[in-house]
Amino acid sequence: MSSVLVVGGTSGIGLAYARARAEQGDEVVLTSRDAHRADLIAEEFGARGIALDLARPLEIAAALADVGRVDHLVLAGVSRDDNKVSEYDIDAALRLVTLKLVGYTEVVHTLRARLHDDSAIVLFGGQAKERPYPGATTVATVNAGVRGLMNSLAVELAPVRVNVVHPGVVGDSPYWQAKPEKVLEVLRTETPTGRLATLTDVVDAVDFLLRNRSVNAVELAVDGGWLLG
Repeated sequence: MSSVLVVGGTSGIGLAYARARAEQGDEVVLTSRDAHRADLIAEEFGARGIALDLARPLEIAAALADVGRVDHLVLAGVSRDDNKVSEYDIDAALRLVTLKLVGYTEVVHTLRARLHDDSAIVLFGGQAKERPYPGATTVATVNAGVRGLMNSLAVELAPVRVNVVHPGVVGDSPYWQAKPEKVLEVLRTETPTGRLATLTDVVDAVDFLLRNRSVNAVELAVDGGWLLG
């Protein structure tokens, strides 16, 4: 049995991953910004929930104070941000930059003594870094920054392994399921596989990055080859 901490584990991919590991019999801790939501979701499959807000890094150490040894750490907390240079929202930009670059790092800093030589970490980026769109000003920049964070952590934490998963359009995630079918169909036609990534695909990718002991400082795109379209 492994101990797994999923930061951002009450929705979307983070929830799918936390549920999968709990169902495999692992000891899972998941986080949400809301304590009640964390407890409610965790109860559904025998995990433990705690409140943690990545955008409030000064509070992270206290939130994780009673978390013990961590075998696998998944930093899946993200924020949807639509921010154009022409209509720049500084508060939104600061929140996203803080959440992913400072928040992710502070979680690792807080847990450093609770990681061990065989621990592994997966950070979440995204494909906007490779194919920006109007409104992706901060998202694209931050996701590119996750690459630098991965490399830095892999060197400093060695032999702890650190990898990044970059999901593309995850068709059955709550965010994309809410989109009109005609939008999803266009995305399918732009994807060489003819299908959109699924939650199961991304869960499998995260599991691979955590469990394969020779995979380190790797960025894994889960997008069906979308960038080639």
